[in-house]
Amino acid sequence: MRSDHVVRWAGIGCALLAAVLTALVVARWQPLLTYDYRLARHLHGHAVTHPGITHTLRILTDWVWDPWTMRLLAAVACVGLWWRGRRERALRVALATVVASVVQQGMKALVGRGRPVWPDPVDSALFAAYPSGHAMTATVVCGLLLWLLPRAAPRWAVRSAWTAAAVSVLGVGFTRLYLGVHWLSDVVAGWLLGVVLVALATSWPGPRHRSDPSGR
Repeated sequence: MRSDHVVRWAGIGCALLAAVLTALVVARWQPLLTYDYRLARHLHGHAVTHPGITHTLRILTDWVWDPWTMRLLAAVACVGLWWRGRRERALRVALATVVASVVQQGMKALVGRGRPVWPDPVDSALFAAYPSGHAMTATVVCGLLLWLLPRAAPRWAVRSAWTAAAVSVLGVGFTRLYLGVHWLSDVVAGWLLGVVLVALATSWPGPRHRSDPSGR
């Protein structure tokens, strides 16, 4: 119960931060826009002059950490949960993943923020910029997969899972910035909104089962 309480408050805090950030973006608050542009210009300049790094990061962002790759992982987890009879958890994972897609596309349409435009782009992306779909989807899926870890899992497995999740969530955000297709505030918003959805999916009250084969 105590851990659920912490998760709920973390979700509330991230929701408030996301609301403030969204308001600043919509209001075109100049200090935020200026910092976004300076960082984007610096990273893009590095990407143009380091094609090897750029190519590697494009592979990571387009294949390893692509939203559809993340959704596939969530789908595999849902099938496994359903097959094992843990249908409530399967539905929570599926619903959170679908809601993440709806929320990000809805906010992109409502905010309508343009992506960075460069005379020498190294990558391209569709739809509006805010929030980052890559960052949000990775946060949601990785957060849910960590939630599914059984309590009886070995410590090394838990640490490895957390490390992989952290590298994926932070890494995909960096690739979007480095490749010049997002502003920093887009990525931060994706992370914040992702945490909100994970908090909702994992701490929302539901039926309690007497036994759980996962040990949770």
